[in-house]
Amino acid sequence: MSKTIEITDANFEQIIASDKPILVDFWAEWCGPCKMIGPVVEELAGEYEGKAIVGKVDVDSNPEVSAKFGIRSIPTLLVFKGGEIVDKQIGAVPKSVLAQKLDAQIEASV
Repeated sequence: MSKTIEITDANFEQIIASDKPILVDFWAEWCGPCKMIGPVVEELAGEYEGKAIVGKVDVDSNPEVSAKFGIRSIPTLLVFKGGEIVDKQIGAVPKSVLAQKLDAQIEASV
């Protein structure tokens, strides 16, 4: 079962308003690197349950959010805190890189 939250144009503002760090994966069905990083994002969602929120935005289905943040290449992963972008990663990277980004935000809020 998926632990990631499906983020859409409709629920985006509500989700990023959380005081927990939020990792948002902008992806598309046709994107090869997105499929490579997808399972990593799912694992992080499970490991950070209760500490951070992990969600995915399908750029084809949600053009408003994608346009708002100028998403031009995918996968793009944005880390939000208190509704603001605090970190960004473009392209597929090892899980440890994304975990470090989340850890930095979790530690910053302690």
